[in-house]
Amino acid sequence: MAAEMALLKPISKFSPRIGTSTRAPCTRFAAVRMSSAAAAPSAPARNNKKGPKKEIKETLLAPRFYTTDFDEMEQLFNTEINQNLNMAEFEALMQEFKTDFNQTHFVRNKEFKEAADKLEDPLRQIFVEFLERSCTAEFSGFLLYKELGRRLKKTNPIVAEIFSLMSRDEARHAGFLNKGLSDFNLALDLGFLTKARKYTFFKPKFIFYATYLSEKIGYWRYISIYRHLKQNPEYQCYPIFKYFENWCQDENRHGDFFSALMKAQPQFLNDWKAKLWSRFFCLSVYVTMYLNDCQRTAFYEGIGLNTKEFDMHVIIETNRTTARIFPAVPDVEHPEFKRKLDRMVVINEQLLAIGETEDIPLVKNLKRVPLIAALVSEILAAYLMKPIESGSVDFAEFEPQIVY
Repeated sequence: MAAEMALLKPISKFSPRIGTSTRAPCTRFAAVRMSSAAAAPSAPARNNKKGPKKEIKETLLAPRFYTTDFDEMEQLFNTEINQNLNMAEFEALMQEFKTDFNQTHFVRNKEFKEAADKLEDPLRQIFVEFLERSCTAEFSGFLLYKELGRRLKKTNPIVAEIFSLMSRDEARHAGFLNKGLSDFNLALDLGFLTKARKYTFFKPKFIFYATYLSEKIGYWRYISIYRHLKQNPEYQCYPIFKYFENWCQDENRHGDFFSALMKAQPQFLNDWKAKLWSRFFCLSVYVTMYLNDCQRTAFYEGIGLNTKEFDMHVIIETNRTTARIFPAVPDVEHPEFKRKLDRMVVINEQLLAIGETEDIPLVKNLKRVPLIAALVSEILAAYLMKPIESGSVDFAEFEPQIVY
C-alpha cells in the first residue's frame, strides 16, 4: 500500500532515490533530425563541449505534427451556424492573451552557458535530448495554431486572433529552447522540420481533446518541477527550470481556451460517444507519458525526482483538472490503475530489449507478438476499469484564473 499512498504525496515530499534525493520527469518529447546552424556540411560531428554545432540524429519518437479538417473547423466557429458560441467569453479570453504576461519573461543570461559547460555526460546528453524534444513539441503547437489562426480569420476573427496569439506563445517557447541548444553547440533546424516532418490528421473534436490534455498536463509538469527545484535548489543544474513558474501559465491559459471551445460544441461533451472518447484520450496521454518517462529516468533523477511518483502526481492532478470539463475520466487514483501502468512498463522494457538483440527481424517480430498482445491487454483492461462520471457542459464554467 505504500506505493499507492506515495502517489498522493505533495511534490516536495517525493521519496529520495539519488543518495538522499528525489527524482522526477519532465515532458516527453521527440527528437528529430536537426541540421547544424553554423557548422560546415563537411564538418565531422565532435563530442567536445567547445566543438562546432553538429547535426542531431533523427528518431521516430513523439511529438507528432498535426493537421485537421479546416473546413469543418470553419463551420464549428461560424457564428451564424453555431448559436452556442459565447463570443463575449472569447473576447475576454482574447484580451487576456493580448495582455501578454510573459512578453519580457524569456530573457536569457550568462547562467545558461555557464551551467551547460559544467554538465558532464551522461547528464549533459540527457539535457540535450530534453531540449530537442521540448523544442520540437512547442514548434508543433506553433504550426497548428498558426494555421488555424490563418484559416479562421474570415469565419471568426476573434477565435482566429486567439489561435494566432497562442502560436506567438509557442514560437517564443520554441525559440527559447532552441537558444538553450546553442549552449551545447547545437541548433535545431525549424525550417527543415516544417517541410520534412510527417503530419498526422485528427478530426477537430480529437484535436480539442488531445490539445486540451497536452496543455493541461504540460502545466502540471512545469509547475511541479518548478516547485520541487525551488525547495531543492541543489538540483537546479540548468537555469531553464527557473522560468517554469510563468511558462506554465501559458500552458494553463491555452488549456482554458480549449475548454471554452469544447463548451461551445456541446456535442463533444454530452453523449455516450463523448464519454468513450474522453476516456480514450486521457488513457492514451497518461500511458504514453508513463512509458516514455520510465525509459528515461536518468533525466528525472538528474533533477532529483522519482519518475513514477512524479508521473502519478502529474496524472492525478491533470485528471482532476480534466474532470471539470470532460464527461468521463479514468479512475487514476484507484490502486489498480498504477499497478497496470507498472505492468505495462515491464512489458515495454521487454519489447525494447528484443529490439537490442542481434536476432534477425523475423525472429524479433515473432518474439514481440506475445508481448504486444500482453501490452494491449493491459491497456484495454485499464480502459475498461469503472470510470469517474465527471464534468459536463452544464457546470464546467470557464473561470480564467491562475492555478498554483
